[in-house]
Amino acid sequence: MRRYICLLFCIAMSLLLLAGCKSSSNSHSSKVLDWEPTIYKTVNNLEGVTMTVKEGTVTSTGLTVIFENSSDKQCIFGEYFHLEKKIDTNWYQVPVTLDDNYGFNDIGYDLDPSGVEEWTVNWDWLYGRLDSGEYRIVKNILDFRKPGDFEEHYLAAEFTVNEN
Repeated sequence: MRRYICLLFCIAMSLLLLAGCKSSSNSHSSKVLDWEPTIYKTVNNLEGVTMTVKEGTVTSTGLTVIFENSSDKQCIFGEYFHLEKKIDTNWYQVPVTLDDNYGFNDIGYDLDPSGVEEWTVNWDWLYGRLDSGEYRIVKNILDFRKPGDFEEHYLAAEFTVNEN
């Protein structure tokens, strides 16, 4: 009988220790608790159109992306963008640092069929400086056929910030 009580006590202590370890491992990044998960279920699904980060342009406050259109589609993209950070295997929205409302210039840049365009962004005004980590920039792009006839898609390009 005494053996069973001792065994039961050891099991109870082990469970308490495991519960304590589990809660501390989940707190590896308290930011995750405050950050919203991505809103984008599908990205990079516009056949023949890609967005990549231009090599050597990534800083903690901005970068340049390259749009390549190897299709026969006329596309349009604008100033709007969204930043997300990869934490573990999931994407989370980087919080905006502004307290007030904000907006983007409502302008359309053409991405002609078989065209290549570069677009440079500085996000310091909206997100501040990014910490080290894996990120992606998400931009909307229109597959434009004629006024009132278009489909909206989202392109994402991953990048790494290495700040010391």
